[in-house]
Amino acid sequence: MTVAEYEKCVQTLSDNLYRFALKSLRDEDQAKDIVQESFLRLWENREAVLDGKEKSYLFTIAYRLIIDQVRHIRRYTTDDTLQHRPDEGNRGYSGAGEVVQRYLDQLPEIQRTLILLRDYEGYSYQEMADMTSLSVAQVKVYIFRARMALKQQIGTIRNLL
Repeated sequence: MTVAEYEKCVQTLSDNLYRFALKSLRDEDQAKDIVQESFLRLWENREAVLDGKEKSYLFTIAYRLIIDQVRHIRRYTTDDTLQHRPDEGNRGYSGAGEVVQRYLDQLPEIQRTLILLRDYEGYSYQEMADMTSLSVAQVKVYIFRARMALKQQIGTIRNLL
């Protein structure tokens, strides 16, 4: 990978990678750190990354960094601080997106990540399997279970309105 190819990769993928990290962590500074660390690792391993696989490599690294960050947070915080994030407060109803995000936060980490990759970022099942080291069948099962859990929690569209 040349410097020009790396710069093009940064320009085209940094926003998507940031959105993915931000949706997962809900902290702008941590999301920026994840993006920066992902691109740093891409540059350090540029010789090992196959041509055309930069996007998959970046999202795999970001996914693993997010998992590490979540584990770190859970290890060093109490259950109360995880339930009440400082940016949420007691804001009443602020829209259907906020309700869906609350239910997404209740999903297991792997299911939430796969839903974000599939429905928010538009990745294929194969790409998600490569990123998460799961089989395509496992990816489909996790997404199905996550969607069923969301459907059960949310109910009908009238519950959102």
